[in-house]
Amino acid sequence: MKDSALDRLLRAAATAQDAQPNEMPFGFDTRVLARARARERGDFVALGRFLRRVALVSLGVIVCASVAAYHELRQNEDLGDSLTEEYVIADSSIGGAFEP
Repeated sequence: MKDSALDRLLRAAATAQDAQPNEMPFGFDTRVLARARARERGDFVALGRFLRRVALVSLGVIVCASVAAYHELRQNEDLGDSLTEEYVIADSSIGGAFEP
């Protein structure tokens, strides 16, 4: 019977000696702690950048809305005179229709 490749691999792994030490490499814990501390500071920096972008986008929206509101206000003031004249004409014709 032929041995499958998996059986040969498992047998070879069982006979192999453990050549790796069971301790952490030198300075590993220091690197892990340094990276964790840098990430904590980086989170605040990223949050600050995000808030700055949100504030700039909000200011842009406020400026656009203000310009649009000003434009509409100016347009309504220009139309206001002609609309009041139309209302006066309509009111006088309605009033004239109901007078005996």
